[in-house]
Amino acid sequence: MKYRITEIEFDFSDDIGDGDTMGDFLTDDYKQELVDETMSTTWDADDANDLVEEITCVTGFCVKSIDYCYVLK
Repeated sequence: MKYRITEIEFDFSDDIGDGDTMGDFLTDDYKQELVDETMSTTWDADDANDLVEEITCVTGFCVKSIDYCYVLK
C-alpha cells in the first residue's frame, strides 16, 4: 500500500541518561526540513506498523505520532 503523511511528530530526544537530548543539538530548520521531506514523500509499506518502521529507518528518529492517508491510483 502507498501512504502520504498528513501530520507527523518525531522524538528528537536521545535518552542517553545524562540529561542531554539529541534535539538540543538539532536546529529548528533541520527538524522542519525532516518533517517536510517526510510529508512530501509517498511511502510504500505493508501496514501502519510497517509505515512507522520505514520512516524510522529512513530518518533515524522514532515517530511519536503520525496521521496518514492512503494513496489511491
